[in-house]
Formats: sequence, structure tokens, C-alpha cells
Amino acid sequence: MSEEGRNAEEARYRALLELDPSSAGARETLVAGLHDESWRVRRAAAEGLTRVPEREVVVERLISVLGERDETGARNAAAESLAGMGLAAVEPLVRLLGHADPDQRKFAADILGQLKLAEAEEALVKAMLEDVDLNVRVAAAEALGHVGGKVAARALERTLHDPEPLLQLSALESLALLRHPPPLPELVRLLGNPMLKRSAYRVLGLIPQVAATELVCRGLGAESRSTREAALVALGTQAGLSEPSQRTEMDAAVRLALKRLPEAVGWVASALESDDLELRAGALVAAAALREPQLAPLVAEVAQEERLVPEVMRTLAHFGPETGRELLASMDRLSFPAREVAGLVLVEMVDATYVPELVQMLDWGELDLKAVAVQGLGRTRSLEAVEPLAQLLDHPELAGPAVRALVTLAGSFPKQVAQALESALERGAEPVVLSALVRVGGTAMLPLVRRTAREGSVALRATAVEVLAAVEPSGGLELARVALEDESSRVRAAAVRVLGQVGDARMSGLLKRALADEALEVRLAALEAVGECGAVEQVAELESLVRHEDGAIAFRAVRSLARLGSLRDEVLRSAVSHGDHEVVKAALLAGAASAEGVSLAVGLLGHANWDVRAAAARILGASGGRECLPATRAALAAETDALARRALVDAVERLSGR
Repeated sequence: MSEEGRNAEEARYRALLELDPSSAGARETLVAGLHDESWRVRRAAAEGLTRVPEREVVVERLISVLGERDETGARNAAAESLAGMGLAAVEPLVRLLGHADPDQRKFAADILGQLKLAEAEEALVKAMLEDVDLNVRVAAAEALGHVGGKVAARALERTLHDPEPLLQLSALESLALLRHPPPLPELVRLLGNPMLKRSAYRVLGLIPQVAATELVCRGLGAESRSTREAALVALGTQAGLSEPSQRTEMDAAVRLALKRLPEAVGWVASALESDDLELRAGALVAAAALREPQLAPLVAEVAQEERLVPEVMRTLAHFGPETGRELLASMDRLSFPAREVAGLVLVEMVDATYVPELVQMLDWGELDLKAVAVQGLGRTRSLEAVEPLAQLLDHPELAGPAVRALVTLAGSFPKQVAQALESALERGAEPVVLSALVRVGGTAMLPLVRRTAREGSVALRATAVEVLAAVEPSGGLELARVALEDESSRVRAAAVRVLGQVGDARMSGLLKRALADEALEVRLAALEAVGECGAVEQVAELESLVRHEDGAIAFRAVRSLARLGSLRDEVLRSAVSHGDHEVVKAALLAGAASAEGVSLAVGLLGHANWDVRAAAARILGASGGRECLPATRAALAAETDALARRALVDAVERLSGR
């Protein structure tokens, strides 16, 4: 097309897009567009006609275009438009099924199928069974697969006995779409017909019974690749429909069939790499039956399709220990999703004999592979795994996983694991090691924890305070009192958290001092702790902090007051006027149960921030009365933000019901 031609086409296309469908003459302008030489213009015209008022008139006009035999493009565009007309098009198209011209009748059946409306079922069944033209009957049979209904399903079943193979094929495909398999003996008959075989296998997959599986297995032995693949697809469908208790019998039947087919490993491998999702699903079932380790990496790669991940996991779990080694050897070549599932399966199947391979994996460069190896080592129940894991405790990125793995191993070797953790701690390992040491060694480790709280690094001292409180609350409180004098704000903040978690209102004096600490993290921890331990003596201090310019401080002050049950209306009004909208939302939430809170929520429906408006709407929906409805409706009418509108719509709906 020349530049001039492209410009002209673009002008016609834009003119139709900008045309007001309700304007005078719009209908005929769009009908003229159906006859345009450009498919883009025709599509724009077809779409535009679905928005023209007086649908009945438009439908009749479109049906008249279907009769223009020399205008293929216009007819197809008219059919596309009719398919978007909904219920208004059904009755006229049903009448068209009685047209003298079979070409018109076929068009009618095709479009009724695209409409997918049950109102067309009876007319399509009649056309399938009684029309004198085979093409019309086939089109009606295909349409019924989209329209559905019990009458349609029974008629399609009867059509399987029609002498016309093309009609039988359409009926089978429609029954597959309707997920309505005919009785098994019917399918056995059709499996012998080369033209129908593939569709018959597809329908067979809808029957989750071992008898059907055995029939599918016959297809696995076929010489024809298309038949084998149809059988594999059927297996995948059956697996998705079967109850867990049926899968064992099904797997046994498939395994028995595949054992007789030495070349099966090759074509199952090929199917696992197919682009066809249904074929890959069936190949997984076959691979689980074959249990050939060499298939394991290909099976893992199917996990790139998220919907098949559960079946991939199940298949790999069927393979056995040798498969684990095959996966280990392939790990660095697998895609990320494949590695992820392979790692999960490996961790479940490793034993003491896997330690050398897993240790070798620790030398690989990628962190996710190392994490798999670490988790696996923890599951080996081997003493040989303790030392390589202990060496990772100084590694910041792997210390956490290594600690968890060592704690698992401690179930078999508590003394050796405790020694490894203690040695790492002496070398200045990560604080998580200290927590693990107490889990493994119990209260016998508390003297070490106390010593660490005095002599360790900042991170270890902070952890020691919290670990001791978790194991021995009274001792933890005592240590926390001492730690409040620590030179590090991190340690002081940890001590304040302990006061909040295990202390009570008697801690008020200590917390007052912490509220005045020079370090922000200590003050924030103190604000939380006041609410946690019920230190009501600090209410006045909290009320003054509600107006603090730092939103983080004001936010926690509001939250602690609410937790103490001491949030007065006056303070609540002060909080909702704060410049930080997180403080405003916290105040809204805290006052949700009070009349003052509901009143403030009404006023905040016009707040500058959408999330505050949404929070106010949610409060009104939960706590407001019907008197809030006018203001909420007005806010909804003015709201432009999609998420806030959603909250307002919900609030209006709930308030209207009160």
C-alpha cells in the first residue's frame, strides 16, 4: 500500500472510531464501513455497530449484509458484529436458520455458536438433526459445543451414529467442549475410525476410570505419532480429573503399557518439550510411570508452566533416589522455575549418601543453588553434614539457612551441632547463631547468653537480651534493665522491646526514660512498649506526641493510646488533622468504634489523599449508620480514584442495607 493509501485508510479508520453511534446517519455510515477494502476499517465498523441504539433494527440490517454473496469481507464483518449483539440477535438468527439459501443458514449457525446463548439450543439441535445440507448440520453441531445444554448433549450423542463422518467428528469435538463424554462402548467403536480416533481419545480423557485409562494406553502403543499424542493428552486430562485414590491404579495401568514400549522414553521426552500444554500434562503422567532418571531434568523444565507445577512435583517425587542425583547433576543448567521445583523435591528425597554431591553444590556460584544444598544437607541426617554447614555460619547470606539446617540435624546430633554453633559464636558469627544455640542447648546455654549480653558485639548484645527474655522472662527483664544503660541504641531498643513484651505497668518509669532517649529507634520502641505493657501513667506523654511533626512518632503514639483504651475524642480530632496521612489513617482505625470516629470519617471523605478517603469509606461501611449515606453517596459521585471508588461503592451498599 502506498503512503497515500495508508493515510487515506487511517483517515477512514479514525473517522469511524470518532463517530458518535447515536448520531443521525451513523448506522448507514458504519454499514458502509463494513464494505471497506481495509480489514481495520471493517473491524472498526463492526464494533461501532454494536453500540448503535435500536439494536433490533441494526441486527436486521446486518443480516441483510450476510446475504450479499459477492461481499465476503462485508459479510464476515457483519457476522463479527452480530456476534457482539447479545440476546437481541438470537431470534433473527434463529429465523435465518430457516432461509432457503444454505449459505445463509450456515452463517446463522456459526454466529449463534459465537453468541453462546442457551436460547439458541433448541433451534441448533433441530438444524443439526433435520437440515438437508451437510455443511449447515456440521456448523450447528459445532455451535452446540459452545451453547451447551442437556438437550444439545443428548442430540450430539445420537449424532455419533450418523453415517456422515464429518458430522460425527463435529459432534465428538462439541461433546469434548461440553465435557460430556458418551458411554464408554460408544467411544470404543469410534476409536477404530482413523478419522475420529484423535477426537475420541480427547473425549476418553474425560472419563476418570481405570477402564478408560486402559483404552488410552492402547493408543500409547500406536505407530502413528498423532494417535500417541492424542492418547497422551487424554492421560493428562484424566490425571486432572481423577481422585488421588484413583491415581495409583491409573499409574499402574500406564506403567504396564509403557514397559512394553522400549521407544517410549524417546517420544515422552519429545512430548515434554512440546509447546502444547495439554500434551505436556499427559507426558508428565507417562514420565511418572516410566521413572527414567534421564527424564527428570525435562520434567523439571515443565515447571515453567505454572499451572503444571503440582503435577511436576508429583512426577519427580515418583522417580526415586537415582533421580535426585540426575537432578543434582543438571541443576546449573536448569531454568529458574525448574530449579525451584527440583530443589523442593530433592530436599524431600535426600539421605546420608547425598552429602558429597550436596557439599559439591556449595561451590556453585549461584546463591539459590547453594540454598538448596544447605536445606538438603539439613535433611540428610548425616553427621558428615555438620561441618560443611558450620563453615557457612560466618557467611551473612547463608548463615540463616545454615542455622535452620543445623537445628534440623540437631535432632540426630545435638551435642555436635551445639559445639559447632558455640565455636561459630566465639568467632563472631551472626546473631541468629545465638538464638539457634539456645534452641539446641536449652537453658544450659543461658550463662553463655548472659556473658554475650555483656561482652559481645552490638548485634550479639541486642540479640542476647531478647533471647534470654524468650527463654527466661524474669531473667530477661533483669538483663533488659541493665541493657537500658548500654552505649548502643540498638541494644537499648532491644531492651525496651523486652520490657513491652514481658513487662507490665510497673515498667512505666523505665519506659518514661526511654521515651526521652536521644535515639529515635529507642523512642519508637518505647512508644510501642507503653501500649503493650499497659503503662497508663504515660498517657499524657503519648497525647503530647500525637501532634509530633515526625509521623513515625505520632503514628505510634496514636496506636499505643488506642491499645491502652485511652484515646480521647479531643486527641482523636488532633490526630486526624496531622500532616502525615498514615497518622490520619491510624487515628481513623483507632476511633472506628466511637461516634466521634464515625463523624470524623464523614469529614475525611474529602481528604486530599485517596487512601485516607478509602479508609474513611471503609470505617463508615463497618461502623456508620444510615444517616451517613447521603455524604457517602456524594463522595462517591465526586470520586475519581478507582480504589477509593471501590471502597465507597462497598460503603454505600452496606449503609443502604441498614
